[in-house]
Amino acid sequence: MTNESGRIERVQVEGLDQILGVPFKVLDDGFVRLIDYMGSDESIVQAARVSYGKGTKRVHEDRGLIRYLMRHRHTTPFEMCDIKLHVRVPMDCWRQWIRHRTASVNEYSTRYSEAIDAAQATPVGEWREQAAGNRQGSQGFIDPGKGSGLSRQEAELQTMSRQLYEDRLQAGVAREQARKDLPLSTYTEAYWKINLHNLFHFLALRMDAHAQLEIRTYARVIGEEIVSRWCPIAWEAFLDYQFQALQLSRLEQSVLQALAGGNPDEATRLVTEFGLVAYGSDGLKRNRERSELEEKLKQFKFSIPWLNTQ
Repeated sequence: MTNESGRIERVQVEGLDQILGVPFKVLDDGFVRLIDYMGSDESIVQAARVSYGKGTKRVHEDRGLIRYLMRHRHTTPFEMCDIKLHVRVPMDCWRQWIRHRTASVNEYSTRYSEAIDAAQATPVGEWREQAAGNRQGSQGFIDPGKGSGLSRQEAELQTMSRQLYEDRLQAGVAREQARKDLPLSTYTEAYWKINLHNLFHFLALRMDAHAQLEIRTYARVIGEEIVSRWCPIAWEAFLDYQFQALQLSRLEQSVLQALAGGNPDEATRLVTEFGLVAYGSDGLKRNRERSELEEKLKQFKFSIPWLNTQ
């Protein structure tokens, strides 16, 4: 923004300034803390309007323009906003986090400093079962009776591994080697700086119901507690056009059109022709793409015709 003297002033967001440095608790001993930010909804609009040229009129209201940009995937204006967070996160969760290579990262070094004396503990009732239809996911929970023993073993392992680490340090072993048997539940910390466009991509993946619960918890805190205060109009547009939107492939659109036109046989022909429907000795074979299509059809209250044919 430019004041009356022509001097450019730093954009400030009052709602965000109120939480600068405030840690938002995540899991049992993790947190997310806002360190700094640059830009706001206004900065997105300003960047988009630069291309209009000097003297052009403001054709759209800010909200309308931001929603247009999001809807039509004009991403550059969202890159004008940056945010820096301080996070404490278990190492196994951090492994997934760091795969998003569009951020600048500086992580706590266990070569230079002693490892953080904290590890994520799993409550008795929160041991999740392996999902039957998703090799990398979970579903439901283990019986708390079994969970009690698992939590006890976890605590014993974490205590033993930490004591082993401390013993090695006391014996003079280098920190870089002494750390090698620490569990992945050990917390690490990092400064994480990213622009809004790439942050939205992170949130779209990590807030999703298919993401691992632990990183999903961090993503929701970042989105709902921080981004919603920082750029509320852009956050609303992200929810409407990305996170809560429904994407339809060319085939899915054709199937929907057939069903909406009262032609279930044509819908079945299309999915069969595309290789999504095939039968074996046990009936209809599993197909992930078809399962995703079926979930979308259920949202529109359509019956699924190929489930009744063989």
